[in-house]
Amino acid sequence: MTKVTGNSPEGTPTWLDIGVPDLDRAKAFYGALFGWDFEDAGPEAGHYHTCMLRGEPVAGMMLNPEEEPDVYWWSVYFATDDCDGSVKRATDAGGEVVVPAMDVMDMGRMAIIRDPRGGQFGLWQGRTHTGSRIVNEHGSFVWNDLFVPGDAGPAREFYKALFGYQVEPMQGAEGLDYTTVARPDGRFIGGVLGGEGLVLGGGSEEVASWLTYFAVDDADAAVRQVRDGGGTVDEEPADTPYGRIATVRDPFGVPFRVMKPAPAPES
Repeated sequence: MTKVTGNSPEGTPTWLDIGVPDLDRAKAFYGALFGWDFEDAGPEAGHYHTCMLRGEPVAGMMLNPEEEPDVYWWSVYFATDDCDGSVKRATDAGGEVVVPAMDVMDMGRMAIIRDPRGGQFGLWQGRTHTGSRIVNEHGSFVWNDLFVPGDAGPAREFYKALFGYQVEPMQGAEGLDYTTVARPDGRFIGGVLGGEGLVLGGGSEEVASWLTYFAVDDADAAVRQVRDGGGTVDEEPADTPYGRIATVRDPFGVPFRVMKPAPAPES
């Protein structure tokens, strides 16, 4: 188990959540796929549900507000030591504030930002809730890619200015506008793909969006479970240098990837 015991370094993906039109159906689908249990935070928190893996929080789930557009996606939150300062850096770099910085009870401080190409993400300054407590294991996130239709250059420059990321072309990805993204300490946290967007759940057009990879013990079994649970498969499992990966959608059309990570190289 890869367990996170405190706040992650600045710019690290630290939390995920999703708004759905049917909580019971979503819980049945993701519970069967990833082995999640769910804790309801109660009416004072809008019945926000924490997705629990072996007793630890790994993601969140809520009923999509009726006044919101009927478009659904997994939203990734990045760790920050200073939510308000990060919001200012984001706007200075050309981002747009969707939800201003606000306290979430005693759990932390958050904001929602849209990058210059339209990709939406959250900022999370953890207090009593530091984020996902398990990562890189079956049923938890392992990677995140930003898909950008058209030119991804402005998005890359934005995230470099916001988090100090190192952005470099990935070896072996010749012919693709794909760059890896690493924290200032060199730890890889995701990637950016230009020239290709995502159709979100309930949507009809490609837009810029982050796409989450969830680790699984068996990618082929996960794809079977997706179908059994009412989801669909965009791309069947395929081997890559980084693991066996499939692109799937939940019953609401929300895209994500399941990935059986390749074994770590022997030292």
